[in-house]
Amino acid sequence: MKHDIHPAYGPVVFQDRTTGKSFLTRSTATSAETVEWEDGNTYPLITVDVTAYSHPFWTGNQRVLDTQGRVEKFRRRYGDGYRGGRPA
Repeated sequence: MKHDIHPAYGPVVFQDRTTGKSFLTRSTATSAETVEWEDGNTYPLITVDVTAYSHPFWTGNQRVLDTQGRVEKFRRRYGDGYRGGRPA
């Protein structure tokens, strides 16, 4: 491996902006902000918008799309005689 071409890889704390929960992991991301972690050490803090703590898929708050309603809305708007760009 070539020397001095790879970014520094070390421990970083990622914090979810929505929930405030955080986790310690390793990354090449850096930040001027720091936070004292549970082990008493200070690590760079990266604040992110979405993590597994707030993502709808992982929290179970995922919206279910009403595909049947979309089809009915399309049929009301264009009728049953619509055939791919040209009326039947």
